[in-house]
Amino acid sequence: MIVGASSTGSKWTLARVRAGFAWLLSQYDGEMRMDWHLAQVNIALPHEPVDSPALAGFVAMLEPINAIADSSPGFVWRLQDESGDATSIRPFDDERLMINMSVWESIEALWAFVYDSRHLDVMRRRREWFTRMAESYMCLWWVPAGELPSVADARERLDHLREHGPTPYAFTFKLRHPPFDATASAPVIDDRDACPAG
Repeated sequence: MIVGASSTGSKWTLARVRAGFAWLLSQYDGEMRMDWHLAQVNIALPHEPVDSPALAGFVAMLEPINAIADSSPGFVWRLQDESGDATSIRPFDDERLMINMSVWESIEALWAFVYDSRHLDVMRRRREWFTRMAESYMCLWWVPAGELPSVADARERLDHLREHGPTPYAFTFKLRHPPFDATASAPVIDDRDACPAG
């Protein structure tokens, strides 16, 4: 029985939702965890190397946008190297791919930063700097409060989203799942526009 579709058009089924919850149950250690944070990863394929003139506008925005993130309500953590950003971290087989990871107290906190702050200016210009990707490039999942995801975690979640569509294990803004121990267990379809650059 088809109960919905992902933002990429792939169908998701009740069986997939149940499979995601089965995984969450397998993580249960006998003590119900009440506090969860939201992890996110997004990847991008730049048109040119990050140190090229073509990406100068993007690079110039990194420091101020990261500063906004760091001071945003609900911000917990972001992936960075000693320079203060993640542009040198290339964990994929295709070393051109750039990665961004962060942790937030809630979906709404992340949404407010991504779409209701100056970060939106970067989103609107991303086609100037990055190639449109055919597969999912952004993924969300819940982590116990106080735990930080690894890059390997992010790769696994993104691969799962690409293969299965949104489930409790890996989901999107458009079709998101609540934390394991939340009162509401059904996925939520968010009709807000999460792709301002098209």
